Amino acid sequence: MAKKICVGITGASGALYSLRLIEVLLATGYDVHLSISATGAEVIRQEMGLKVNLKKFDPADLMLDDIDSAGDSKIRILQASAGIGTADSDVLSVNAGRIGELHYHHYQDFRAPIASGSFLTQGMVVCTCSGTTLSAIAQGAARNLIQRAAEVHLKERRPLIVVPRETPLSVTHIDNMRLATKAGAIIMPASPGWYHGATSIRDLVDFMVSRICDHLGIENCLMKRWGEK
Repeated sequence: MAKKICVGITGASGALYSLRLIEVLLATGYDVHLSISATGAEVIRQEMGLKVNLKKFDPADLMLDDIDSAGDSKIRILQASAGIGTADSDVLSVNAGRIGELHYHHYQDFRAPIASGSFLTQGMVVCTCSGTTLSAIAQGAARNLIQRAAEVHLKERRPLIVVPRETPLSVTHIDNMRLATKAGAIIMPASPGWYHGATSIRDLVDFMVSRICDHLGIENCLMKRWGEK
């Protein structure tokens, strides 16, 4: 049975984190159940120049349209870029491994499987997470599918990683982070470190994606870890 991860994209800055996370999860063989809020789609348009049709979603909207038809060489490249292998065909076997499937759910569709605790997943990531979404998660006041799916993961005691990107933080933000943490969420602000020898934006993005994967139990070598030579 395929392993499944929910990903919610909301209206906080940092669309590159979201898209890189999806790419890595698919490359590592996880099926991704994706939902994007209206403001999340607007942030993707502003920051990435990608127009997402929320009613008629196409993986091409996020430049993921060739995932399903990827051959071994493409899979090797994806997996190597995800930090779980190498593009060298002499190192990997002929079977390069499974690429995950992308499943999209409209953010207003409460009939989607991820709205129910009976739909089993290995966890959920809200990346990036707006202050409004954080508030809804902390207060248990779900008004869309992303917030409902997050609520489900908390009540089912499954991993929920929330990646806020806001600065400075108000007392309300801090209180909501505290409440969400008490409910079982992992609050992981989009605050990449520099100790791994970061020299590019990609290095900083991969730092955050690596830490997200760590907390989902997904092995990766996206970044140089503390103490590694």
